Amino acid sequence: MNGNEDTNVVETDTESRPVSDWAELTYECLINILSRLTLEHRWRGPMLVCKGWLIACKDPSLNTLFDLDTRFDSVIGSPRWWTPDFERKIDSMLRSVITFSDGSLTEIRTQHCSDHSITFAAERCPNLQVLSIKSCRNVTDASMAQIAYKCAKLKELDISFCFEISHESLVMTGRNCPNLRVLKRNLVNWLDGSQHAGIVPDDYLNSCPQDGDCEADAIGKYMPNLVHLELRFSKMSAKGLVSVCEGCLNLEYLDLSGCANLTSRDIVNATSGLKNLKEIKKPNFYIPRSVFHTERYGHWRLYDERFQTDIFRI
Repeated sequence: MNGNEDTNVVETDTESRPVSDWAELTYECLINILSRLTLEHRWRGPMLVCKGWLIACKDPSLNTLFDLDTRFDSVIGSPRWWTPDFERKIDSMLRSVITFSDGSLTEIRTQHCSDHSITFAAERCPNLQVLSIKSCRNVTDASMAQIAYKCAKLKELDISFCFEISHESLVMTGRNCPNLRVLKRNLVNWLDGSQHAGIVPDDYLNSCPQDGDCEADAIGKYMPNLVHLELRFSKMSAKGLVSVCEGCLNLEYLDLSGCANLTSRDIVNATSGLKNLKEIKKPNFYIPRSVFHTERYGHWRLYDERFQTDIFRI
């Protein structure tokens, strides 16, 4: 066989091999492939390939969930997250997905958004079932009222570290969302702010809600169907805990980590009527005397009863 014949054989073999042309994929196949990617991956890659892929990424079936929580939880907190510019980017992304979903969005899990996108969600997402918006310094009662009135199918709400949201939002949500089963209303560790230093703005840390009993009362009165409740570092007293436990008799999970105003006795007495309770997380730490003004409790004996380490070893 001469050289020309060798060349012909190579060319023939090459031509006989199947060539993958992604541009020839049917719309259904493309949607199937894109559905296997996370929201973040779709936005960083496929949406930028061509117009056809951009259109596919906007398909409502791919935009029923908006979940950036895993992104925030997988990296160390950054001061950049608390800037207006970053907030605008999150708002823009959330509003876009809400538009793409055409009313089919059922879950929102993100952080650092504002009233602008949450109000937009209330207007466009009647089927919303999960709203998790932790660490949103500019989400207020105004947008939460819209969620309460227009998203009656809500089953899970996480407003942890959202300090502009008050007990009034809990009242409105409880009254209008009878299907609510999960509530997470955790506060930052106000006993030790060092873990947030340099990341969370000081003025925001100082605005940490003080009305723990008002919030507990709202939960107890208006959210009777809760099965999962997180109130880490709440400032509620024994009275507030009693309100919660008397009103939420179906609780199966209760997180009271960091609730420094509760004693072991308070917790045992208040939760004794929760027949379905499967797991409870209790405060388990020693609070130095320098943290509290002793005159508030009258004498050292009462102080020691409330805060000695052994009391929390249950």
